[in-house]
Amino acid sequence: MTDSTNPLAALRAQNGRERRKILFTGATIVTMDPDLGTLHRGDLLVEGSHILAIGHDLRTNGDSAGAVVVDATGAILSPGFVDTHRHSWQAALRRIMPDVNDLGEYVTSTLARYAPAYRAEDVYVGTRLAALSAIDSGITCLLDFSHNARSAAHSDSAVQALLDTGIRGVHASMRPHFGEWDGQWPADLARLQRQFFSSGDPLLTLRLATLATDEIAGPDLAYGERLAAVARDLGIGVSVDAVFGGTSSAAILDWARRGLLSPEVTLIHATGLTGDAWKAMADTGSTVALAPVSEAQIGLETAVPAVDEALAVGIRPGLSIDVEVALPGDMFTQMRTLLSVQRMRAVNAGYGSEVIAPRITTHDVLEFATVQGARTNGLGAVTGSLTPGKQADLLLIRADDLNNMPLNDPIGTIVLGSDARNIEAVFVAGEVRKWQGAVLDVDLPALRHDVEASRDRVVAAAAQ
Repeated sequence: MTDSTNPLAALRAQNGRERRKILFTGATIVTMDPDLGTLHRGDLLVEGSHILAIGHDLRTNGDSAGAVVVDATGAILSPGFVDTHRHSWQAALRRIMPDVNDLGEYVTSTLARYAPAYRAEDVYVGTRLAALSAIDSGITCLLDFSHNARSAAHSDSAVQALLDTGIRGVHASMRPHFGEWDGQWPADLARLQRQFFSSGDPLLTLRLATLATDEIAGPDLAYGERLAAVARDLGIGVSVDAVFGGTSSAAILDWARRGLLSPEVTLIHATGLTGDAWKAMADTGSTVALAPVSEAQIGLETAVPAVDEALAVGIRPGLSIDVEVALPGDMFTQMRTLLSVQRMRAVNAGYGSEVIAPRITTHDVLEFATVQGARTNGLGAVTGSLTPGKQADLLLIRADDLNNMPLNDPIGTIVLGSDARNIEAVFVAGEVRKWQGAVLDVDLPALRHDVEASRDRVVAAAAQ
């Protein structure tokens, strides 16, 4: 991307202004809007926090008067990625168990041993690190499945970390699985809503987080009438983790019979479910969050990301990162893993015959990482595509870098060629968060000190 005028100072000067304008010119624009498609050498105009117009030669449009012009020649303009499920508080423990063998090892190590040692300030450090890293890798919307809410202060720290990074944050609150805690959850959700989510801040959303069954941490965390009523009374969505296997299938059928499933309920993982469970999910409009690397690498139930099962009943899933204690933290890896696993299975199933099952495409996985992720997080009308009227959550990806040149297929370049080093800029609600390849407003030495100090303290406390 050429940048002869270096407009960063002008962009920062306009941050927070309701009528500020930014005009991106000359980009290859991958809108992910089915009515707009992909524009070559196109322009995109932002006003305030929203996308105002997309087209060609918008400099001649009177609406662009006074705009800060960003020359995006040689770049791809794309929607920001949407992460539908990440346990952000764990970020200081990244790759502490890279060869985890199964869910039991993760639960025993991270949730039973390390989690009880976390103070509120450790939750803040981990969540801030996860959110900043998400922005760096092009994720503009993050659902933080915050399941270490040992006290109100722990929850406050998680929300404040999202606020302080400027990411579009979805705080999904859940009490810890094991260890001592204050017993404030789920009642504390009402206080959280009043304190952080009643101001109309468009960057913050509250959800209730829970588990599918009582197998991991007992009946109080299993989704059912009680927790559904809490979410209904607050008017918030529900994210249900650990949805896999026969017991979750039975639970899904029970929830459907009792009217507890809806488009406001997200089921996470969804591996090893029965056909009847999938039909119930589709009939109720429930959304699904896959974590392709987690399911395959940790070995969750079948260990196969359930994209074929979802698509067979008409559910188009969102994608997520899950646990960085054992997994990568970027959306490029999720897209590539899902694409490779699904296409491998399709070809393998027909090996030796002339029949090959349908194969997903690079467009499919980019849609899962953007449009469908936003819908899964309850924000489909807000973000996920470059559509006039939606929030300006977008990426500038350098297509003329060594690993991307020459630009032949923009969607293929995003999915198969790019990584965080190619992301020139990230904007969230029209405000610049990454510029010239660097995340803004981060004191890296100070952050590194805080992260390492938190890690060292937690590991030492857990060993006692």
